[in-house]
Amino acid sequence: MNRIYYDVRPGDSLYTISAFFKTTVDAIKEANKMETDEVYVGQRLIIPVMYYYVKPGETLYTIAELFKTTAQSIIQLNELESDRLVIDQPLLIPLYTQAIVTSDQVNIYRWAGSMYPVLATMKKGTKLPVMLQEDKWYNVMLHDGSRGYVNANDVEIEVVDGQKPISTILGFYTLEEGPALPSSFESFVRNTDELSEIGLFMYRISRSDPTKVDKFGEFTDEEVKKLVEIGHENNILMMPTVHNLLYERGNQEINKEVLHQMLATEESQNAFIASLVSLVEILDFDGVNIDFEDAYEEDEQLISDFYTKLGAVFDEKGYLLSADLPARITDEDVNPFSNPYDYATIGKAVDEFVVMLYNEHGWPGSGPGPVVSSGWMEKVLDYTITRVPKEKILAAVSVFGFDFNLDTDTANYATYDRAMELADQYGKEVIFDEETLTPMFSYTAEDGSQHEVWFENAESIKAKIDIAWDYGIKGIALWRLGMEDPEMWTMMREEVVVPKRT
Repeated sequence: MNRIYYDVRPGDSLYTISAFFKTTVDAIKEANKMETDEVYVGQRLIIPVMYYYVKPGETLYTIAELFKTTAQSIIQLNELESDRLVIDQPLLIPLYTQAIVTSDQVNIYRWAGSMYPVLATMKKGTKLPVMLQEDKWYNVMLHDGSRGYVNANDVEIEVVDGQKPISTILGFYTLEEGPALPSSFESFVRNTDELSEIGLFMYRISRSDPTKVDKFGEFTDEEVKKLVEIGHENNILMMPTVHNLLYERGNQEINKEVLHQMLATEESQNAFIASLVSLVEILDFDGVNIDFEDAYEEDEQLISDFYTKLGAVFDEKGYLLSADLPARITDEDVNPFSNPYDYATIGKAVDEFVVMLYNEHGWPGSGPGPVVSSGWMEKVLDYTITRVPKEKILAAVSVFGFDFNLDTDTANYATYDRAMELADQYGKEVIFDEETLTPMFSYTAEDGSQHEVWFENAESIKAKIDIAWDYGIKGIALWRLGMEDPEMWTMMREEVVVPKRT
């Protein structure tokens, strides 16, 4: 869908906006999946038109300011020979402009000149969001939200319109947990160009002292610093993912109790927040990704208050706050897993709202089916966008699947490679289920048991990116790196624009 992004300003209404862009109120509502005519200042709207038509008195620079782009980007995208405009001249509006590093290593300076302090050094191929141009220098956005300057001779410029989906990609990084759950390291270092953010699933609330953060797994601070360094030199936003899970396999009550103890008092919450701040500062993270999943329903208000308090602290310090939330589809309390999470309150407090979709099938008793079907994704997003600003939302999807034993009603993890091994072993053709937009196949094992394998591949991940794009949300998150179809990365390079921090 061709589109323009417009941020609502004071005095705007859907009527005035539609008239300004020569479209209709209904077209804007349909493109944004809006149920009412209400808009709010700062709301980002998709305007479903291909061109912007020049108004009297406008210049390239005023138009660039209106759409938060640069005059040079408009010139390049429209192949203009000069900056002169005429009334009603149609213009394609850039949705995003990035500078791609072409030298082996490039310094980013505080100001436009090599005599100024160096803020960061980036590797060849690194993508840098362009904010403006000053002569032979581009002002670019860095992973930590700061801005610096790169010399035009060291980069090539890519101006992006809406022909390809633009999708932030958050990759969850894990340590190896056995053959079925490999390490994310190789996937991370080979695909830094197609990753916007990383959440290191390597920390959790301390069971012995819930005001502290413990390591989850065996690793050193130096190993983490190296991962952060790799991310930063490729302009990737790096965060620890801090959770309350897996203290004892199969015992969720402990998870709930540890979280409850952290939330119990103002003092315990403040101490835990101080631990998070210390973790970010010691290891040079850009923020934190909080993954609280198992919680007592009666702790709902405490959870909301905690996010509000943490959001204020991180905002003051300039750190990004990302939160992973169990999927829900209604305000009604219909699922004990997601009931404790008030989307609207938490959505106001955080910078990034990651809604976890991978609970449709694969849990005990779920029966066979996709981990995330297209229908389930749309159902969750239909609710989420009514509670949380779309520009904050990431849809978290799995890159793996499950091998379902229909006779025993059990399921085992199936990485993409494992799924392909099973299909080859049993001579089965993979079917792409058009209803769920998910690949699958069935087979009969040596012991006679009947199986269905539902998993993800490059085609199904592209379908989910397309859905996220159609909804106008920030992008998707991938749980977990290292289990995916390798062709997924080729698909992203060829068919998707993956921005860095904007």
